[in-house]
Amino acid sequence: MTVTYLKRGKPETERSDDDAKVRSVVETTLADIETRGDVAVRELSEKFDRFSPPSFRLSPSEIEALMQKVSTRDMEDIRFAQAQVRRFAEAQRASMTDIEIESLPGVFLGHRNIPVQSVGCYVPGGKFPMVASAHMSVLTANVAGVPRIAAATPPFKGAPNPAVIAAMHMGGAHEIYVLGGIQAIGALAIGTETIEPVHMLVGPGNAFVAEAKRQLFGRVGIDLFAGPTETMVIADETVDAEMCATDLLGQAEHGYNSPAVLLTNSRRLAEDTLAEIERLLAILPTAETARVSWADYGEVILCDTYDEMLAVANDIASEHVQVMTDRDDWFLENMHSYGALFLGPRTNVANGDKVIGTNHTLPTKKAGRYTGGLWVGKFLKTHSYQRVETDEAAAMIGEYGSRLCMLEGFVGHAEQCNVRVRRYGGRNVAYGAAAE
Repeated sequence: MTVTYLKRGKPETERSDDDAKVRSVVETTLADIETRGDVAVRELSEKFDRFSPPSFRLSPSEIEALMQKVSTRDMEDIRFAQAQVRRFAEAQRASMTDIEIESLPGVFLGHRNIPVQSVGCYVPGGKFPMVASAHMSVLTANVAGVPRIAAATPPFKGAPNPAVIAAMHMGGAHEIYVLGGIQAIGALAIGTETIEPVHMLVGPGNAFVAEAKRQLFGRVGIDLFAGPTETMVIADETVDAEMCATDLLGQAEHGYNSPAVLLTNSRRLAEDTLAEIERLLAILPTAETARVSWADYGEVILCDTYDEMLAVANDIASEHVQVMTDRDDWFLENMHSYGALFLGPRTNVANGDKVIGTNHTLPTKKAGRYTGGLWVGKFLKTHSYQRVETDEAAAMIGEYGSRLCMLEGFVGHAEQCNVRVRRYGGRNVAYGAAAE
């Protein structure tokens, strides 16, 4: 295997926003929220967002007033995007069915898919108002049938962002809070005097939000552990440098630490893309962010073969993988570690992020090796049940259970089986003995 890096990003050891400091700040802040509740939440909002309304929860009239500020065209676009997300989420939900089988005569086993009963959906809005994140979390939870959806978003430039609030409301949020950062995550998970705690937290955010979710995991469920946005372009000479450079920079503008990787078997395409990125950075309005991200975290990797490209791609396990080759379906069949695939030059990550219908909350930092992204199934818990309906089945299963429990030394367990063998099978099993 010959893999050549024409450009490397920072080593993994340097890819840290001072994790220890973030952990410490989050731990202290969550403890403060648990101790002082609403008072701590308000102080944090005043400190970090300079925002302290009479109530962080928007009233129906406040929501309506904010929605009136959204232009007709923007409302139409939000409705269109939500229709696509809903259509795909409903198809996913329909694929998840409750089952029941009769595994033996008189023995019935089954499972039911039950919605999580309350979810906190965080929609970030520090640098950009993330309207699409409302569709991905709130609307998807709504399709799953979650009976209580509490949505939170920070103020944008000192006030609630009308388009984000509209998207939350239209997506089906039952409660909307103008609250950001650790204080939003902590209030939703821990609860305060005015905010009832939820059972699950979902949605992207900065390093402090991600760390807060990590620390609260177990106390509540979460969608996934998320880091900075990542993108990979897998390309050969069927596409040109402008396409590749545009798709890389389109994600690099997310933040100063967003990895963007070109993986190709064409040296000419690799070199042309490097040059095209510099040209575009001279005219891109968000170049201040994208340039730093590309300089520190951008990579160009040259491989000899498609098999090498596949191996490298699966190892990196990028969040977004844009495939533009003469064998896109081959990558679809053989890729096993990624967040989401975007196949062919007509497809792009931005459409996936905003409008096409798939969910954009996806695994990062190689988490695609063990989990997929947010989808309707994340809001559903699959619970099993069992029912024994005949005396014969109760006695027969009880005999096996009795012996297997005694094999492990669990006498009390064995007696649960033995009492059924005695009552329903008419067998005289000695107390504390295995059924013969």
